[in-house]
Amino acid sequence: MLRKKNGMMFVLSSPSGAGKTTLTKKIANNNSNFKISISHTTRTPRPNEIDGKDYYFVNEEKFNSLIKSKSFLEHSRIFDNYYGTQKEPVLKFISEGKDVLFDIDWQGTQQLKSVKDILLVTFFILPPNIEALKSRLLNRHEGQEKIIKKRMNKFNEEISHWNEYNYIVVNDDLNLCYEKILDIISSEKKGIKKNQDFSEIEKKVKELTK
Repeated sequence: MLRKKNGMMFVLSSPSGAGKTTLTKKIANNNSNFKISISHTTRTPRPNEIDGKDYYFVNEEKFNSLIKSKSFLEHSRIFDNYYGTQKEPVLKFISEGKDVLFDIDWQGTQQLKSVKDILLVTFFILPPNIEALKSRLLNRHEGQEKIIKKRMNKFNEEISHWNEYNYIVVNDDLNLCYEKILDIISSEKKGIKKNQDFSEIEKKVKELTK
């Protein structure tokens, strides 16, 4: 059993374009005790993405060798590419008392729930509305209509897993959403659960998926 000084794991998941990556970076950049778990992926880097900082970009052969050697805490296939979290750096950060942030989807989150002796708190980020989500995707994938359509088509499937998470937060205003997440993390680190109105969240989900 890990001693109390050890860190915790915090997951941020969301449908593509709802802001989990931006929020994860904002938390880590403004709070020195947090470390982002950098995933391995087989996808092509986007402009301005740096190998070893945003992701470890590898080919499928290398990714499969890491699976075979049981190097991953979790791994999954998303939009025709593979993503995975390597065990060693995460366990090292945790043992040093650092809190680790994961920017992963529902598949990876389910796998992390099986990790023993490390406290895990999960967040699902919702967009304020479909229009805002599409606008963010348009900004990210300008001129790539096929990619945008693919992500929008997958939205309902991704959002259907909202009730598998400890907390659901709407990213209407980035700074407010960031503050809400930090407030919850602060409480959880003290062993205190925050209450949420799940009936209101369910209404929001229905509104987004109608």
